[in-house]
Amino acid sequence: MNANPTTLQGNIERAIQLLEQRFLERGELIRLLFLGIMGGENALLIGPPGTAKSQLARALSQMFGTEHWFEYLLTRFTTPDEIFGPVSLTQLKQDQYVRKTEGYLPTAEFAFLDEIFKANSAILNSLLSILNERVFFNGREKEAVPLFFLIAASNELPDENEQLAALYDRFLIRYQVTYLKHASSYESMFQLPTEPLPVLFSPEDLKHVQQRTVQVTIPEALIYLLYRLKQDMEEKEYDLSDRRWRKIGSIWKTSAVLNGRETVSIWDTVYTPHMLWDDPEDGAILHELFDRHFTEALKAEVRNELPLDRYEQVTQRWIEQESELHAFQFKKEVGAKLGQEATERYRSMLEQCRAEVEEAARALRTQLQQWQQAEQDITGYILGKNFLIHNLQKYAVKYSHLRIEGERLLQMLQGIYRTIFDREIPGVEYDYTL
Repeated sequence: MNANPTTLQGNIERAIQLLEQRFLERGELIRLLFLGIMGGENALLIGPPGTAKSQLARALSQMFGTEHWFEYLLTRFTTPDEIFGPVSLTQLKQDQYVRKTEGYLPTAEFAFLDEIFKANSAILNSLLSILNERVFFNGREKEAVPLFFLIAASNELPDENEQLAALYDRFLIRYQVTYLKHASSYESMFQLPTEPLPVLFSPEDLKHVQQRTVQVTIPEALIYLLYRLKQDMEEKEYDLSDRRWRKIGSIWKTSAVLNGRETVSIWDTVYTPHMLWDDPEDGAILHELFDRHFTEALKAEVRNELPLDRYEQVTQRWIEQESELHAFQFKKEVGAKLGQEATERYRSMLEQCRAEVEEAARALRTQLQQWQQAEQDITGYILGKNFLIHNLQKYAVKYSHLRIEGERLLQMLQGIYRTIFDREIPGVEYDYTL
């Protein structure tokens, strides 16, 4: 397979399209799983039976053409032999406790474990090293496992249990899967494609992406965003391990590689909320918390195109002087006597106000008009930032909000000018109805 970024991106887009035709209302999950596969992270799906969790896992593995696939439904009676392979009797006669792992989890490249939290302690201990370090302790030997991606599923979350908590922490990506909700999905559900999925990827693609990820840098501003997010979560008594924070940064780097960048962008962080929660019920709160930081960072990124902070400063400076300057203009009109020093000071302030407000309003008007033109293809613009983004309308609305905020500032500048100089700013006509 060609590991060229453009070719890889095209293959991922084709894979997403094929999978969305078979797995309805799973667009976001499919994109998130591809991000996890390319980043070498494990995924946990929480949801009721019959939501195609195992089918989706199998379909993903088929696209990599691997024959080393392992899946199993765990129960509290499942033995280590069923997951890691039986003990070799030949080796046992030589006082060597070694498992025959061929065809079992330690030799799999892709795996699906259903009802993961029903595993007993004997299985859990070996799973921890496989999930995190990609090694299996086979007797006295420490064996590297070829596992690229493991999806686990559960109908429910584990009870408070230290061993299960350690296992849970190994799954960076968490997603709550629900039954289909839309009528159109039920209509399509009875006519889903059945032909075999094509092989679009190879293990070399994954290795290439993960090698390039090491070279990607995270800007200081985004590291600070992560730290502030951590502080805000801790204030609300949500704690994440240092391992998970580090892995979140690694997934950001993976997204940057897939989008052909050597530096992480704010757009590489969009799926972070699915890596924060321990309980699905907390998902909405943490998503809102992250979204606030994302929006602030997005404003900072577009500052060159729409520098609202600068216009905000001009607006606030002259709002504070508005009443005083208006009073001076009124006194001047009615012939009130003013000292020469005060008169000169106010005239100087008026001239400065006129120049700054006119310059700011004209520049802002021009940039808002350019922004309106860009909004006509805002979805294309957003996909150019990160082709894995699913809910494009959500992010398009953020751009609309930025424009609306700019329009509010323009109205305030026009209002200040009208109040102080009793006329409109020349050349700053703007259609607010768009």
